Amino acid sequence: MDELDNQLDLLHKGYKALSSKLLGWFETLVAMLPNFFLAIIVIIVFYFLARAIKLGISRALSRWVDNMNILDLATQVIFYVIMIVGTFVALGVLNLDKTVTSLLAGAGVIGLALSFAFQDLATNFISGIFIAVQKPIQINDLIQTNDYVGYVKKIGLRAIDIENFDGQYVIIPSKEVFQNPLLNYNRLNHRRVSVPVGVSYGDDIEKVERLLYETIRDLDITKNDFSDVRIDFDGFGDSSVNFVVRFWIDDCHQPSYHRACTRAGIAIKKAFDANDITIPFPIRTLDFGIKGGEKLTQQLAILDTLDKIDNRRKVNS
Repeated sequence: MDELDNQLDLLHKGYKALSSKLLGWFETLVAMLPNFFLAIIVIIVFYFLARAIKLGISRALSRWVDNMNILDLATQVIFYVIMIVGTFVALGVLNLDKTVTSLLAGAGVIGLALSFAFQDLATNFISGIFIAVQKPIQINDLIQTNDYVGYVKKIGLRAIDIENFDGQYVIIPSKEVFQNPLLNYNRLNHRRVSVPVGVSYGDDIEKVERLLYETIRDLDITKNDFSDVRIDFDGFGDSSVNFVVRFWIDDCHQPSYHRACTRAGIAIKKAFDANDITIPFPIRTLDFGIKGGEKLTQQLAILDTLDKIDNRRKVNS
């Protein structure tokens, strides 16, 4: 009986402790109900406030920012920042200050870990934002960057998409475009064409220079307001005297550039043919002998003489 009484006494004490605990929690819940409802109201107010600010900022930025990606990113970041602030205020209303402190500390640790884990991704996004704001390129611009040349098809926050002249779609990370030299052919409405030309050493160099200038200047593609045609000496080659013909066209697109090179080359060839000016083939001079400087005929004559001497020796023997 004593053992049964002890067990009943333990059960009674446990029941009283559990009841006391539950009653304390209930009283705390009842006491916290006003703060709980106030916290919900705070969350709702901050939600509508964040939506209103997001809409207002979106309308304001749309006047200066054409890129929808960066506009959406900016408004979403502002929305979530306001909601996070509202959450912390609601937790403060519930007297959960220690929880707020723990969340802030945890967010700092998580943010530090994520910054190392997604460093390249974050760099690409930040570079994409700067590209969208500075606008060094536009859709359909012809650009050259990171050894790629092509037309811009898409400007995203993570990457820039281009299509090269072979019809290949190339995706370049934004940080590679932002951190490396970028050549934009469409930023200006004109472009210089350079055509190398070589003539033989036997031609009149002054006549060649004058003929090149007049030939290129008469082409309709050079009728623009940019600088005049230039004929620049480019050195003495192995088989020719070399020049570079430089002129400007008022179209920056690649097909127009190649067409201008083709028309200039055809015109120069016709002008040279009409004036008996030679574009020489590569010439090679072969030297024979141990020390060089001897012609092939000299070497053949020596070999013929030695052969005759050898034949006489055979006859005499």
